[in-house]
Amino acid sequence: MSDPVYRLVNGVGRLALRALRLEVRWTGAEHLPTQGPVVLAATHGSFPDFVLLERVAVTRGRYVRFLTRHDVWHAPGVPFFMDAMRHVPVDRDAPAAAYLRARALLRAGEAVGGFPEAGISHSYTVRPLMRGLVALAQEVGVPLVPVALWGGQRLLGVGDPAPPPDWTRGRRVDLALGPALRVAPGDDLTERTHELGHVLTDLLEGLQRLPHHQPRPGQVAPWHPAHLGGHAPSRYRAVELETVPLHAVRPSWGPDLDAYGGPAGRTPPGPPAR
Repeated sequence: MSDPVYRLVNGVGRLALRALRLEVRWTGAEHLPTQGPVVLAATHGSFPDFVLLERVAVTRGRYVRFLTRHDVWHAPGVPFFMDAMRHVPVDRDAPAAAYLRARALLRAGEAVGGFPEAGISHSYTVRPLMRGLVALAQEVGVPLVPVALWGGQRLLGVGDPAPPPDWTRGRRVDLALGPALRVAPGDDLTERTHELGHVLTDLLEGLQRLPHHQPRPGQVAPWHPAHLGGHAPSRYRAVELETVPLHAVRPSWGPDLDAYGGPAGRTPPGPPAR
């Protein structure tokens, strides 16, 4: 692990977590191999998700190269660090370049991570998914590790309206890594993306149902999903709030599937979103 800039940024991240007394716990870290190429596909409920996922990955000796919105590179001083950590900018209007860079990283033995929902979920359910990470795992022949995160939305998330950052100390964040999925050369990318959606939903709801994440009786909880007793926007409302790429696979997983146009929530098979 001779990656000095990434080590520096990780060190700053650990200091920030310590300052907030944030308790980060996880299960399933053994599913992330300690070496060799791997794709991580994670749920996206908060802006700090990158930091939280890397907190687990570094315990396995991995620096994750994240697929990240390209406009992050527009912030002053940020491009140097993003490039030094070998993260990949994603322009949704022209995603092919990001796909090719991620593929090259995998072929070099790196861990590549991304958020296939292509945005933070307002409803804290798993949004429509892009096929790109499944396509990468298939083309390069590498394991696809599903990851769910929960708790970061209490710090910095989205909402209706978006809440201000909440830096309350002593919060708990949980992550769950599931067994790797293998995408065979002949597999249908849309069908395997549906499978990923169901796996991510099971992992996420497992975390959301933990006792320490439950709202108190009578508590207004905009940070908890509506179908589990919270007051976050419903999936119907989230459809109005979220911008979803045209070729995303609509859910066949989670609650209120008719919010996406029918009980099956499926779109016809199409080309991989790359």
